[in-house]
Amino acid sequence: MLFFTLYEIISYLINIIVVVVIVQFVLSLLISFNVVNLHNNFVAAIWQAVNAILEPVLAPIRRIMPNTGSVDLSPMVLIIGLTIIQIVLKNLAYAAL
Repeated sequence: MLFFTLYEIISYLINIIVVVVIVQFVLSLLISFNVVNLHNNFVAAIWQAVNAILEPVLAPIRRIMPNTGSVDLSPMVLIIGLTIIQIVLKNLAYAAL
């Protein structure tokens, strides 16, 4: 029962990280298409906060991955990796019951 509770907590944290990655992706698209710009203090604050949260996680992935030019695939790799971890923990939690 304890392992299932730990799985639920970790799963919740993984879901939060995935949402932050999606927010970073959408915000980067809005910035690149000049819908919003970083001269707005609110947008700049959100952009800096999201990057401060994700950069420690994405930097090791970027070092391992080959250079693909202007396309950054590290957020997709992060989401896939977190989903795999979530599935493994879920199966372990159900096996422990």
